[in-house]
Amino acid sequence: MSNKLVLLFSICSISLTAQHYGMQITPDHALEATEINTELASQEAQMVKVKGVVQEVCQVKGCWLTMDLGNDTSMRVSFKDYGFFVPTDCSGKTAVLQGQLTMETIDVATLKHLAQDAGRSEAEIASISEPLQELVLVADGVLLLE
Repeated sequence: MSNKLVLLFSICSISLTAQHYGMQITPDHALEATEINTELASQEAQMVKVKGVVQEVCQVKGCWLTMDLGNDTSMRVSFKDYGFFVPTDCSGKTAVLQGQLTMETIDVATLKHLAQDAGRSEAEIASISEPLQELVLVADGVLLLE
């Protein structure tokens, strides 16, 4: 098989097994999620492309997700201008995200709202009593890999 045919087949395979949301992006040059850390995020807001496993998704309409960063940490992801959503059943799938990364303090009311969207129990929601500092990515585009 010629190199051109192999390349064409590879490109077709990627497009058949991936779903795009928002801006169309490719997996090229994405950092592994485990490479994102608080030092990186403590700098000014920055554009990143990251690949990792989706932990949790808003069960109301897919308007946010969390991505596992390893070491019992995660990153919250929202979508630019509330312009697109992801499927509510994409937990456990690998995703490539591109957008602006910052460190933010999330207030108690917002944390409770997010817990409710995630389908947490009333007891879990009621136990939220402190703000949380976390990595937040506002994604321009999401590529879900199958």
